[in-house]
Amino acid sequence: MAEIQGLHKLLAALNSGETISGGSPHHEAMHAASQESLRITAELNGSYHSSEGVRALMSELTGCDVPESLQLFPPFSADFGKNIRFGENVFINSGCRFQDQGGIEIGAGSLIGHNAVITTLNHDILPSRRSDMHPARVVIGRGVWFGANVTVLPGLSIGDGAVVGAGAVVTKDVPAGAVVVGVPAKQVGTVPEE
Repeated sequence: MAEIQGLHKLLAALNSGETISGGSPHHEAMHAASQESLRITAELNGSYHSSEGVRALMSELTGCDVPESLQLFPPFSADFGKNIRFGENVFINSGCRFQDQGGIEIGAGSLIGHNAVITTLNHDILPSRRSDMHPARVVIGRGVWFGANVTVLPGLSIGDGAVVGAGAVVTKDVPAGAVVVGVPAKQVGTVPEE
């Protein structure tokens, strides 16, 4: 019971952007949740599971029911697991890594390509405080497409319908309907209207 209360308090702190100090009770709760995430993703990635089995494990990982329309191809890893939310008809390709402590929201109809990395934590810049972590939510809109090997930094928003080209490193917000490529990602066009 105390562990569940600790997790709820930790999620409230993370979702409010509160710094998580190294060695604090929140830090310890985050570590415990990470161990559970490692256990669940080891099961997910260790053998074949039907689509229903994958969704059941993802529901256990996130702590809430995921949409029946979610499709995910393992392997998949999440540092925390409890702060990921999926819209309807989301597809996550193999090899993706989510550092979700700060929160990751993926809108309906989005496609996340192979080996995407979505980060939501920064360590403190001061060497004496380096174990402190600063959470920042990543919000991915509806109908977004990530190519393979995309990296998204903490605290960013990717607008509805945007396309993030393979290998791009997203360092600032991406407007709705934008096509971005490169390191750092820069807008090179817009998605044509249907």
